[in-house]
Amino acid sequence: MITYEEHRLLSLADDGRWTELLGAYRQARSAAIALDGRAGYGGHDGYDGYDDRGGCESCGSGGGPGGYGAHAAPGAAPDGPGGPGGAGRVLDGAARTRAAAATAPLGHLIAYAAPPEVAARLFDADGGPGTAAGADDHDAGPLWEVLATRHSWRRLAPLLGPVEVRRLVAQTRVLLGEDLSYGAEPDPEGVPLLLEPWESAGWGEGVRVREYLPGGGSRSALLTLPASREGLGPVELPGPGTRLPGQAATRALAELAGWAVAVCVRGTAQCAAAQLAPGRLVTGGYLPFALACPALVQAGVADRTRGAAHGRLALWRVLAAMTGADRPDRGEVNALVARMRCFTWDDPADRLRHLHLALEDPATGLSWAVSGSEEI
Repeated sequence: MITYEEHRLLSLADDGRWTELLGAYRQARSAAIALDGRAGYGGHDGYDGYDDRGGCESCGSGGGPGGYGAHAAPGAAPDGPGGPGGAGRVLDGAARTRAAAATAPLGHLIAYAAPPEVAARLFDADGGPGTAAGADDHDAGPLWEVLATRHSWRRLAPLLGPVEVRRLVAQTRVLLGEDLSYGAEPDPEGVPLLLEPWESAGWGEGVRVREYLPGGGSRSALLTLPASREGLGPVELPGPGTRLPGQAATRALAELAGWAVAVCVRGTAQCAAAQLAPGRLVTGGYLPFALACPALVQAGVADRTRGAAHGRLALWRVLAAMTGADRPDRGEVNALVARMRCFTWDDPADRLRHLHLALEDPATGLSWAVSGSEEI
């Protein structure tokens, strides 16, 4: 059921009154934080003050589809320095998280449909403590990713302030095909601001970044590796190679796909695969790195707080570490990708999301493997 308040907010959106909606978003965040302050950060009698949609029941702000959550709890407006919603109170992480959940659908609406001059202000702190969205704020996906899918970097660059949000928005625009190598500040880790040919070749049309919907929600392809048994055949793996602990690239690969296991061995890609495969006899085969790249990028998008930009940045960290560098050198990474041998295999026990890939660098004699599956 749509409440009167939700109807009012939707009417404001229909009328293009985006500045008022931004004010409502900020007020709702402040109200949720003030409610936390009066409840001792833990709700009333062990109750956390939020319904099962993530909304705030005391102020009626909704967290589920259609629940835009933007009116204040009675008497919960910011109280000034030292008060429950004032600048004198230190905001803990739990309070911020609950405030973000309560206002997420309204944040999505503003990021998706408001003019960029208004939508970018979601991340500005000029509304007071706790009223700005951060890099972790999300509904169906991060609010900064919603915004990045709607406007070019030229429109957004003069408007975005927070450094982390600027970086993630820029990387998202790169994934969407923009060349920012001459139009944006350099990435702090040295990740290129344009796609390499091997980054763009393996994707289907329009699947690099989630497709967001105006009323909330998103669509995205589930990229697994292997995607099917097509092109694979029976393979008898050699004995597993000896594990080499302490490799920076192994740590980076484990961080990329936190739900999978990563190892490094001295030997071929199949020797690395033998460390993690279910047995010596597998259904597997070789593929170009360009075809493995999309699944690796998506492996870094673990949940709705993370976007495709996180996956791309994590993949470049892996490749830089495989070259032995702390920061990626574009020429070295491209040379590595050109000579790399990639082997994938099927596991009959796979769940919906799965990744099984071994990466061999013939120049060093080292190979890495990453393997895992999970329900999502």
